[in-house]
Amino acid sequence: MNPDTADTSTAPHVVTKKAVTGWVLYDLANTIFAMGVTTLLFPLYVRGIVGEDKVDGVFSKITAVSMGTIFILSPLLGAMTDRAPRRMPFLLVSTLICILLTMTLGTINLAISATCYILANIAYQAGTQFYDALLPEVSNETNRGKIGGLGVGIGYLGSYIAVVVTSLEALNNPTNYPLQFTIIAVLFLLFSLPCLFFVKERGNPNPRPFGLKMAFESLQQTVNTLKDSKRYPGLGRFLIGRVFYTDPINTVMIVMVLFTMNVALGSGLGEEAANGKAKAVMAFAITFAIAGGLLWGRLADKIGPKLTLNIVLSFWMFNFILGFCIGVFSLPLPFLYVLAASAGLSLGGVWSADRPYMLRLTPPDRIGEFYGLYGMVGRFSAITGPMVWAASTSYLINVKGYTALKSQGISMLFLLAMMIVGFIILQKVDDKPRDWEKLRNA
Repeated sequence: MNPDTADTSTAPHVVTKKAVTGWVLYDLANTIFAMGVTTLLFPLYVRGIVGEDKVDGVFSKITAVSMGTIFILSPLLGAMTDRAPRRMPFLLVSTLICILLTMTLGTINLAISATCYILANIAYQAGTQFYDALLPEVSNETNRGKIGGLGVGIGYLGSYIAVVVTSLEALNNPTNYPLQFTIIAVLFLLFSLPCLFFVKERGNPNPRPFGLKMAFESLQQTVNTLKDSKRYPGLGRFLIGRVFYTDPINTVMIVMVLFTMNVALGSGLGEEAANGKAKAVMAFAITFAIAGGLLWGRLADKIGPKLTLNIVLSFWMFNFILGFCIGVFSLPLPFLYVLAASAGLSLGGVWSADRPYMLRLTPPDRIGEFYGLYGMVGRFSAITGPMVWAASTSYLINVKGYTALKSQGISMLFLLAMMIVGFIILQKVDDKPRDWEKLRNA
């Protein structure tokens, strides 16, 4: 059997335009949450309570708890979906949990909101894992980069929507945080519905029960998978490399609005004007992220996901060098727009390239489990990156006496170092299609 066309079901693989549209729109839906809650509203909500000097540390710790939990759960969730008749019910439940918890944010106090945010983010991250594993249901080997890139590009329109909602004059004050969180949650729901209705899975022809015993067996199978490099060539190295290159990217996504705010404040703007400037810069970055998703996805189909990802990671190295210069030398605002454009373009490329890259390393009957590993290393990096960032900026501010902006600029060098390590690790991983039947019998 050709591994690239292998199917876990006897049903023909028919991809409809409705299914592709629904899958793409879910990327838009969860990006509304990611940008609206994780990047914009919740960090600013925390900043308003704890202050400028403490927000990096407090928000990074909240994020680390959330990502640490999903890091542990990811492989088990993936194994469960491989054994279940369908993945869609898992996506439905995780989406609804995230939406309901988002509606509670900012309604009581920081402790309650932090708890609800942690749980909402866990549900969001789990949903992203289930969603990624549905890519084979709406694509084939020849157009996987294009469809994945389309999801990334259209998905970033959700960031525009989030920026617009959080920038509306009628909503843009601290007392309206609960209303803004609720609007984000409702939009997440509306744009997720087409995926939940229109993506029809081929289904699992051999569903199996999943209990405590099966959970331990799945964990052992995951460990054996990572050890067995002959059957899964390049997988372990790819996952290790992914830790290092997603670490700085996840950190930037979490702290970019705080960095932008500090650059704007450093240019002489007041608090309110700096807030508006930060959102304008974010919108500028999103424009390039949309273009990046569409561009890089098509490029991945033409030159392969490995070479595409190499080019994208090179862009990221430039971004961190520029971020260092902006923070340390207090470069004027136009340089921030250059950084925003380059970072947006780079951000769209990462997910457009590494999702199809991962599928090249994944046997068709273990997509859920392997995407659990893929998600697990991403979550691990989302723990370590923000914690390193928080420790670095805290030391530079409290011990060295540097400003918040200069401290963030210097901390960009840590992100650059991790990106370089990830890039080097990936070079020995090829993206050639695997003959899974042959590898199983090796």
